This record gives sequence, structure tokens and C-alpha cells, in this order.
Amino acid sequence: MTEFPKSRFLDRKTQPSMLTLVLLASISMLAMNSFLPSLPSMATHFGTTTAIMGLSVAIYLGSSAVLQILVGPLSDKIGRRPALLWSLGIFIFASFACVFAQDTAVFMTLRAIQAFAACTMVLSRAIVRDTNDTQTSASKIAYIAMGMAITPMFAPALGGFLDNWFGWQANFWMLGGVGTLIWILTYFDQGETVPPSTEGFREQLKEYPELLTSRRFWGYCLASAFSGGAYFAYLGGGPFVGSVVFNLSPEQLGIYFGTPAIGYFAGNFISGRYSVRFGIDAMILSGLNIILVGMTLSLILSYLGYASVNSFFGFMIFVGLGNGLCLPNATAGMLSVRPHLAGAASGLGGSISIAGGAALSTVAGAILVPGSTEMPLLLLMWASSLAGVILILSVRRRNKKLVLGT
Repeated sequence: MTEFPKSRFLDRKTQPSMLTLVLLASISMLAMNSFLPSLPSMATHFGTTTAIMGLSVAIYLGSSAVLQILVGPLSDKIGRRPALLWSLGIFIFASFACVFAQDTAVFMTLRAIQAFAACTMVLSRAIVRDTNDTQTSASKIAYIAMGMAITPMFAPALGGFLDNWFGWQANFWMLGGVGTLIWILTYFDQGETVPPSTEGFREQLKEYPELLTSRRFWGYCLASAFSGGAYFAYLGGGPFVGSVVFNLSPEQLGIYFGTPAIGYFAGNFISGRYSVRFGIDAMILSGLNIILVGMTLSLILSYLGYASVNSFFGFMIFVGLGNGLCLPNATAGMLSVRPHLAGAASGLGGSISIAGGAALSTVAGAILVPGSTEMPLLLLMWASSLAGVILILSVRRRNKKLVLGT
């Protein structure tokens, strides 16, 4: 690893500051969450349904999954700095263009382009790996994750407020404006941290079959996908439940919608303190069990007729807490399967996990139709967490066999 000068704020010859890295990692979460309370009003504007507009979440995630595979090798080739500036520039263009979308198809296309924001999240972590040893990298990435966890806490509330006072378009003016400010900060603060690579994207693709034939890699990937999938299903179906089932205004929905982030923040903190003590498999299993318990209790209340807006969104804290425990440790598990392929595992594993989340978000939008209650969404989230529990138990058995040499 090359030695880099210590960060000096707004000095393009040094590594970026932690502020810049946190903002780069957070812009994607802001773009994913802030406009969700506006889905009902956007559906009215475009003459469609809230469920159809909810597909914009799945499209964003699906595009993110593809871009996540491509951006790592590309930034190795051309450098982190130009990859960041181009990704942010494309995101800014798409954000402003969303304001002027004439129909649903154009808007969905622009949402797919907006997913270039996900590249900045991937590259912020790559920059940390470029400039720090393993232990310091882990610490910095944990701080970045904590910073990212704050964004979903306030983004829906901000989006609901903007919609209520200025209309849904205000969300995308805000996203474009924030993106512009981060672009300027990145331009003046981001020094190049990686020399151009002689190994291209085709060479990296050749490493994937070794990972794809590993049952443990698939186990950790799918455990991550099903854990995160419960949250992404919530992103796809939650706006319908809040606005249609519980009759919340965009501003009210925005306040309620950020509840999973409270749990996610706490889960990341617990993971940082106790993963080494208890091991990644135990932490993943604990996280998935927490989601399963939370969804089971919420389902019981709904079945008995005692569900309310407070119980529905309150139990979503379990989803955030479970993901905070599961996702960092599942990612560590993916990277540990083939340590010499850690870079490929990071890109491929993340892409598979996000693609799974996109699929569940799509299903959530499809099963919620006029007249639906919250039950179909809760059942989908419950099934997703149960599948994750089964998978991680299989991985634990496999790991025990490897330890015993059988």
C-alpha cells in the first residue's frame, strides 16, 4: 500500500477528508429515501398508481447493482477522482432532469441514471482501502457506515416536508443541489489515491467463477440479500401502506418512514463493538432473528386487528437493527471465503445483494393493490428474514465441517 500524506481539507494533493467520504457514501441513500413520501402525489401527477411509482425504487436498485460491478474496475483503470466526478455529474444531471419528466417511462429511465450515485458509495470505501492498512480501514469504514445511517433518519422527513410545501419536484431540485455541492467539495478535496491499473475489467471477470462455485460465498451473499431484502421490500411497499392504508400525509409519512434507520444506527454500533467477540456467523444469525421476531409480532397484531400506524412503523426498527447486525458481518463473510479475491468478492457480492433487494422491492409493489392491508408486505418481509435464517444456519454447519476437516 502506497503511503499517502495526511488529509488536508480542500487540498487536491492529499487523500480526502472524512467529511467528504461520508457525504460521498451518503448521497445514494439520500436519493433512495428522500422522495418516497412523494410517491402518492407523483402517481397523481403522472396519472398512474402508487404501486407503479414504487417501481422506481427497484429500478434504482437494479441499476445500482449493475453499476457496482462496473465502477470498481473502471476506477482502477482511470483513477478514483475522475470516476467520482463523472458519477456525480451524471447523478446531478439525472436529478434535475427528473423535475421535467413528462411521463412515467421517462421518469423511470432517469431514476436508473440517478443510480450513478451508488458509484460514489463504492468508491468512498475503495479510497479508504487505498490509503489505510486493514485495521484502520475497518475503523474508518465503520465511521462512514455510521454517517450513512443518519441519512435515512432525516431524508424521508425532509422529503415529506418539501413535498407538502413545494410539491414533489422540490425533492429532485434538492437532490441536484446537494449533488452539486458534493461535486464541488470533491473537486477541491479529493486527491487521486490509486495509480492507473494494468489489469482491466475482463481480467477481473475471470476471477468470478471461483467465487460463484463456493457454497459459503453464496450463503453469505444470500443471507445479506434476504436481510437487506426485508428493508428494500419496505422501501417498495411502505409508501403505499403509509399513504393508502393509514392515510398519512406526505409530511407525516416522511416522519414515520425513517424509523428503520434508528435501529440500523444502533446495529452498526453493536457490530463494531461485538463482532470480534462473538464471531460474524453469530452476529448475522442474531440480526436475521431480530428481523424475524419483529415481523412475527407485527403480523400477529395485524391478524388480530390491533395494528396501527405506530405498531407498523415501530416494528420496522427491528428491521433496521437486524440489518445493522447482519450486513457488515455478511460482507466480511463474503470477503473471507476467498481472501485473495476480496476485491472481486466485494463487487460481486454487493451486486448480488442489491439485485435481490431490487427483486423484493418489485414484488412488494406488485402485491399491494387498491384494497390491500399491510399484511402482504409483512408476510413478504417475514418470509425474507426466514429464508436468511435458514441460509446462515447452513453456512454455520458448513464452517463447522471445514474446521473439523470433514
